[in-house]
Amino acid sequence: MNITNIAKIFISAIYSLSLIYCCLEDVEVELWNQCYNVQTTFKLNLSGSGLVGEIPSQIGSLYNLHSIDLSNNQLSGNIPSSIGKLKKLTFLYLQDNQLTGTIPRELGKLVNLHRLFLSSNRLTGSIPSEIGNLKDLEYLYLFKNNLSGHIPIEIQKLVNLFKLDLSSNQLSGIIPMEIGSLIKLNSLRMFNNQLSGEIPISIGNLLKLEFLFLQDNQLSGNIPIEVRKLKRLSHVGLYGNNFSLQFSPNIIQLKKDENIIDYLQLNQ
Repeated sequence: MNITNIAKIFISAIYSLSLIYCCLEDVEVELWNQCYNVQTTFKLNLSGSGLVGEIPSQIGSLYNLHSIDLSNNQLSGNIPSSIGKLKKLTFLYLQDNQLTGTIPRELGKLVNLHRLFLSSNRLTGSIPSEIGNLKDLEYLYLFKNNLSGHIPIEIQKLVNLFKLDLSSNQLSGIIPMEIGSLIKLNSLRMFNNQLSGEIPISIGNLLKLEFLFLQDNQLSGNIPIEVRKLKRLSHVGLYGNNFSLQFSPNIIQLKKDENIIDYLQLNQ
């Protein structure tokens, strides 16, 4: 065997070892066959990368992460509770996967989070009350899951929330009166659930609201006049409920002062 062949074998062996021991212990973390330095990894953007299987719990070791985007993949299994260790996280995008299980309560430890997107998965269980700890949250998207139970009153603590979308789940119970605390809210979407009771009059506190979609629930009683007092409101969906007062035609326009509510849908 000549020197050239010996060199090739040696290089091949080193390469094979590097595949097995590619990540430096206590310095790097292996995620989906890639090594990430725990100190210098600030963003993890693997959206649309064809990822499958579960999210490794080791992700919680990347303590300097500010942003995680694993959206639009085929990830399955539970959201690892170890994500709750990432105290510097401001953006968490896990939407458009096949994630199952419940929303881990540990996410309530991410007090710097601005955006939480868990929509279009297969999540079950209730919305944890710990969600109320995320006081800097601006976007909360939980739509298109299998979430059940009541909307937690702790949601009132999310005073910086701009968009809230809980639509297309199996949520039940009333819309809590505390929803009126979300005074920065621009969009409120809770349609296609099993919500009951009346629309709370506290909705009149949401003076910045432009979009209100509560259709396809089991809401009853009168539609509060407070809905019509929201001067920025442009689109409202209320059909498919059990309100005492019904209106026709199906789509009407209400003009008040110089403002117009377009497409106020009340009945199907």
